[in-house]
Amino acid sequence: MAKRTKSGLKRKRQAVKRTARNQAVRSELKTLVKNAREAGAASPDGLRAALRALDSAARKGVIHRNAAARRKSRLVKRISRAGVPA
Repeated sequence: MAKRTKSGLKRKRQAVKRTARNQAVRSELKTLVKNAREAGAASPDGLRAALRALDSAARKGVIHRNAAARRKSRLVKRISRAGVPA
C-alpha cells in the first residue's frame, strides 16, 4: 500500500535517495576490486584504492564491517598468491 502520511512520504523519499547513493557506492566498490584483481601485484595503487573504498563503505554503513574485512582479506590473499605479497 502506498504511503499517505507526511512522515511516510518523507521516509519514502529518504529511502529512495539512500538506495541510489548506496547502489553507486557498491558499484564503485565492485569496479575497484575488479581492477585490483586484474592488475594483481603489478599495481599496488589499485589494491590500495580498493582497500580504502571497502573501509569507507563499511564506515558509512553501505556494507557490513565484517563483509568489508572478508572482502579485503580475500583480495589481499588472492593478489599475494598471484605474485608479490601486498
